[in-house]
Amino acid sequence: MPTERFTFAGHDGHDLAARLDLPRGPVLATALFAHCFTCSKDIPAARRIAARLAGAGIAVLRFDFTGLGHSGGEFENTSFTGNAGDLVKAAEALEARGMAPGLLIGHSLGGAAVLAAAQHIPSARAVVTIGAPFDPAHVTHNFADALGRIEAEGAADVDLGGRAVRIGKDFVDSLRAEPMADAIAHLRRALLILHAPRDAIVGIDNATQIFRAAKHPKSFVTLDDADHLITDPADAEYAAGVIAAWAVRYLDLRQPAPPPGAPEGIVRVTEADPDGFMQDVNAGPDHHLLADEPKAYGGTGRGLSPYGFLAAGLGACTSMTIRMYARRKGWPLAGVSVDVSHDKVHAQDAAGGQGAKADRFIRVIRLKGDLSVEQRDRLMEIADRCPVHRTLERSSEVVTKAG
Repeated sequence: MPTERFTFAGHDGHDLAARLDLPRGPVLATALFAHCFTCSKDIPAARRIAARLAGAGIAVLRFDFTGLGHSGGEFENTSFTGNAGDLVKAAEALEARGMAPGLLIGHSLGGAAVLAAAQHIPSARAVVTIGAPFDPAHVTHNFADALGRIEAEGAADVDLGGRAVRIGKDFVDSLRAEPMADAIAHLRRALLILHAPRDAIVGIDNATQIFRAAKHPKSFVTLDDADHLITDPADAEYAAGVIAAWAVRYLDLRQPAPPPGAPEGIVRVTEADPDGFMQDVNAGPDHHLLADEPKAYGGTGRGLSPYGFLAAGLGACTSMTIRMYARRKGWPLAGVSVDVSHDKVHAQDAAGGQGAKADRFIRVIRLKGDLSVEQRDRLMEIADRCPVHRTLERSSEVVTKAG
């Protein structure tokens, strides 16, 4: 996905560093992503979710809060209210570019921040929280041993996961003062809550409290064995898929007309894992699949192989062709199933000479229903008229252009 560096002024005027992840086609909607407590815009979960949404035509702005990552300012001088203010400023910067965000996504404390900021972002129609605390002060348990020093000295260095972070008294006080129940009750946006039952940082009871405080439409989806930072790529992939599928309902995405000569639109394949082979396959905002190689060939096996997609196309087209013919004839066809396997066979007569191989697809068709022998034979003949079958049997032209 194309990524554009993006800078805007935060709540106190400091420049905040952001990345705007863009679809390769038209931008159908925009999302704003808030990262977890003292994290950054570049954590793997944020990148994966942004990639999936971009694949569905949704641009994503993810940025570093004031004093974190590549953004300006000092974190010890910030507050939770300031985080919410940064989100509002990010939304305003997007709106100035004609990309007002319709979707807000927040991870951990970022989830609480989007709940607090949503009322001040008129364009937002849907909100997603991932492992978010119901009470923002919940995060203080990460540095409970330093609270006394912060209170006495006004600020203190805290070790968070091996990183030294200086936290100020104003930040702690703002966490304790934020009335989240009221903000959630008056959200007036569709809400999706994602949380892992085994989250050891922010317990699952937080998701329960957020859900109870919110009004419909609201949804809760468990992240099963995921950890708080969603470090497992499979968990990040699942969360991304759920968000993408859920958001389409509320963002009213309108896919632009397909280009001339492509009546079914464009199928876009985007690399999802630079270290492996997994690919995001999108046909507009409504259809998403994964392609991959089997584990034996260095992939994860979480998606169909390329030849698997080819076999699926042949099987689906065969079944549809048989069904259309039986429906037109009024025959009692109760069901169709098609098994397709693919292999390479030696073809002495194939172009390439001695030892050349040709592709062979073996198709097993099962017809259910009270059909006569003649009807079954005719339907088996019709299977060979499947358009994909005919495409595979004759030569096709593939035209490659630089994008």
